[in-house]
Amino acid sequence: MLFFFTFSINAQQTRPVYAGLSNEEHLSFVGMMIPELIQRFGPPVTIAVERGIAVWQDDVVFQYNGADFYIYRDRVWQVRLNSTHGISNGDRKAVVMLTLGNRAADMGDHVQMPISGRDWPLILRVNFNNSEQVSAIYIYRPDY
Repeated sequence: MLFFFTFSINAQQTRPVYAGLSNEEHLSFVGMMIPELIQRFGPPVTIAVERGIAVWQDDVVFQYNGADFYIYRDRVWQVRLNSTHGISNGDRKAVVMLTLGNRAADMGDHVQMPISGRDWPLILRVNFNNSEQVSAIYIYRPDY
């Protein structure tokens, strides 16, 4: 009985914080304020700093299981997910292009697709490694 309980807790900890949410809800992560982020997902597993090319591009990153939330001042401006819009880390580039359709632009080492109908412009960006497999998936505001 104790083994099952321990296994159950570990299984929950590896499940992405956004599991079961729709693609539309994934888009709503961008623009969230810090209190809303913490209220929705709890405290982050870790907090990191990601250095940009210029000082003003440095980010505080709240890291959760399966998602990283990049903060500018008091809002999420970018989110990195393991899976969204029918795409997951490890998928092949051809599958990504087929899944996203003709709105996606192939930029060589990444694919990007504009997302409209929001309060601000959004971009879905899918990065690839040398084997043309998905290595990272981002949703971000290009105006930041």
